[in-house]
Amino acid sequence: MNFDENIGMKTNLGNADRVIRIILAMIIATLYFTNIISGTLALVLLIVAGVLFLTAVISFCPLYFILHLNSSKKQIQ
Repeated sequence: MNFDENIGMKTNLGNADRVIRIILAMIIATLYFTNIISGTLALVLLIVAGVLFLTAVISFCPLYFILHLNSSKKQIQ
């Protein structure tokens, strides 16, 4: 039994999905820290970048779970 099974989360993000999320998060962070984006839009996008990065790191997306989507090769049972 692994950690994911103990807390009820199962991987639902594949490697390609994770890489895309990390790249998008890095792009948004770069735009923010170079002052290309600013104001309320920048803060909202920075929060989105944080969520994208976090979901990529843990390989689990709650929205995918709700919509019954799975881009992982592992099957959710």
